[in-house]
Amino acid sequence: MLYPDAETWRAAPHKHVLFYGMSGLGKTHLSNILRASGEWFHYSIDYRIGTRYMGELIVDNAKTHAMQVPFLRDLLLSDSIYIGSNITFNNLAPVSSYLGKPGDVARGGLPIEQYRIRQDQFRRAEIAALEDTGYFIDRARRLYEYPNFICDTGGSICEWVDGNDPADPLLTRLSRDCLLIGLEGSEAHTAELIRRFDRAPKPMAYQPEFLTAAWDEYLRENNCAEADVDPDSFIRWTYARALAHRKPRYAAMAPWGVTLSPGEVSRIADTASFEHVIAGAIERRVATST
Repeated sequence: MLYPDAETWRAAPHKHVLFYGMSGLGKTHLSNILRASGEWFHYSIDYRIGTRYMGELIVDNAKTHAMQVPFLRDLLLSDSIYIGSNITFNNLAPVSSYLGKPGDVARGGLPIEQYRIRQDQFRRAEIAALEDTGYFIDRARRLYEYPNFICDTGGSICEWVDGNDPADPLLTRLSRDCLLIGLEGSEAHTAELIRRFDRAPKPMAYQPEFLTAAWDEYLRENNCAEADVDPDSFIRWTYARALAHRKPRYAAMAPWGVTLSPGEVSRIADTASFEHVIAGAIERRVATST
């Protein structure tokens, strides 16, 4: 690990951490607490994806829809209006809207092949954004003089790495630059996520092999053709399966850093309590490794 023991962590003049875990566990919440101190640079992977790597795709998609409206089409062609994506750390809806949902176009879905293309665009964008972590650590210190750094990852990081591979290139690169901190969830949290998603289903990123298996199984179970799939029904049906699929992948990432229980996360209210909780997690990791 970047900080092999608690003493090294406490004494480090520059602290670099990376949060990962399922959505809703507190990655961005913790990042905001640290950023508010004025001593931590907050690097949001999802924000980087939506601005640097998929920004043009998102805007072009919005323009495609606008061009179907004669009034807006004329204004666009005459450069009378501008269409942009207003992505913020707390509003990543443009990325989700672009990813979309597969199924019946009349019900807001995308043809499955187009959906696969967008999924692959997101996969490549997320990997590229994660690979930019080292660059932003240097940029934050050199340009803005921040001593400490947070990488706030998206929920799908576990889809693109293999924690069981000691030579996984992305995890090797990230663990060299940051202390990887996994936020654990309880069964109650998983159940609440499923209930929340069922009320308002949102697009997700899936590992290609998982998506293919889920799509084929859904078509068989419901005896329907691709064009007849209800987009919301499919992603609701898939969500619990996706969480179960991700659980062991997150667990495999744990040896690359430390993990925090929900109780430990709840005790973090400022930078001092954060540093104390992380020191405890490092001590626990060292104790179980010897």
